[in-house]
Amino acid sequence: MKQVRIFKAIAVIVLVVLVGFAIKSLLFSNYVVDGKSMEPTLEDGNLMMVNKVVYELTDVHRFDIIVFHANEQEDYVKRVIGLPGDEIEYHNDRLYINGQYIEEDFLDSYKEKNHQGRYTEDFTLQELTGNKRVPAGNYFVMGDNRIDSLDSRSFGFINTDAIVGKVDLAYWPNQKSQATFGK
Repeated sequence: MKQVRIFKAIAVIVLVVLVGFAIKSLLFSNYVVDGKSMEPTLEDGNLMMVNKVVYELTDVHRFDIIVFHANEQEDYVKRVIGLPGDEIEYHNDRLYINGQYIEEDFLDSYKEKNHQGRYTEDFTLQELTGNKRVPAGNYFVMGDNRIDSLDSRSFGFINTDAIVGKVDLAYWPNQKSQATFGK
């Protein structure tokens, strides 16, 4: 009788663990940061947990850090700067969205270390893409390491369908504050 209870308890534990892993794999993915384009927020080698369903429930927000399919072989991690309908301009290292200055507090520590002049080169969205505004269903993304980032300034807009999910947590080897990952 005691063996039957132990067997049932083990079966329940195994079932719960299997269901937990199945749910986790449906809702979240683990990614490894490859490169320095998101420094100082994410560093090369950081492991990240990406929420794959959040954008089924809510909209993408400015400054969210997302993972997206850059091409058939690679996924990139970048920060959302421009939302659909936004006009974007950088002038004297300052971000302007729809003509209004927008602070980028997450860049402060990196800007302090960078004594090479401007951190983000001046540009307008129209100069880079030929579009005055971010088209519907698309986003303009940039790496936090503006000097060394392959991002929308080079490859253009990111379509909503290419988004894998939102980075909720970087957990190895350096843990970062979730406050740096957007709203």
